[in-house]
Amino acid sequence: MKIECKDQLGRVISLIETPKRIISLNPSQTETIVDLGLSERLVGITKFCIHPKQLRKQKTIVGGTKKVSFKKIKELKPDIILCNKEENTQEIVETLAKEFPVHVTDIATIADVIEMMNQYGLLFNKKKEAQQMCGQISSYFDELNTLLLEHTYKRAVYFIWKNPWMVVGGNTFIDFMLDLNKFENIYKNEERYPMVTTEELKKQDIDYILLSSEPFPFKEQHLNELQKELPNAKIKFVDGEYFSWYGSRLLKAFGYFKELQLEL
Repeated sequence: MKIECKDQLGRVISLIETPKRIISLNPSQTETIVDLGLSERLVGITKFCIHPKQLRKQKTIVGGTKKVSFKKIKELKPDIILCNKEENTQEIVETLAKEFPVHVTDIATIADVIEMMNQYGLLFNKKKEAQQMCGQISSYFDELNTLLLEHTYKRAVYFIWKNPWMVVGGNTFIDFMLDLNKFENIYKNEERYPMVTTEELKKQDIDYILLSSEPFPFKEQHLNELQKELPNAKIKFVDGEYFSWYGSRLLKAFGYFKELQLEL
């Protein structure tokens, strides 16, 4: 049975049958594939695909998200390769697409997540499972929105890197999640992940500085460094996976966000 759909870049994915050999080059999507009950079909992942924990011992690691072993990928003979516009490079996608079907996601909102999961449901013959998961995510999303309906926005900066300091800008999934949690992203009008200085931040009216657990592992020393420069801002460590991972991770994220709100 022929399967055809457009990915989130509008590229047509055409398959002769349901894929039996899947390579995923993005951690969020790898976790989602496993949670859809497709672990046995997953043959290749990246070194950053850390959930579920045992997966890296069971599957072939084909590289990272920005650099992969094309040789290993070819040897695995995948029926489909799952990529993401932000996490994977255009070169990786274009090179692999010459030989294999490549599905690319582009995630900036919950609606994008729902669309991605329904596309996976179609591609992998898991429509019922995907729809059930999407229903739960939508329900949790509405519940949190209702809970925070009368909360006022808090002006915030979300840090993802040091040396140089880098923060989250607009048109990102993290920015969407910040807004959902009633954080007004000071750098919302900047593209992607701008570099900043503490001198620049001193000129801003900041309620909260959020230090993500990934991709840079912020520690107490970094909090102290920033607190010294910005004594009026409240600084808090947050779980970067819940702010940046999408797909099935969202089933756990909303519980975390409720707890986070109680700590603010």
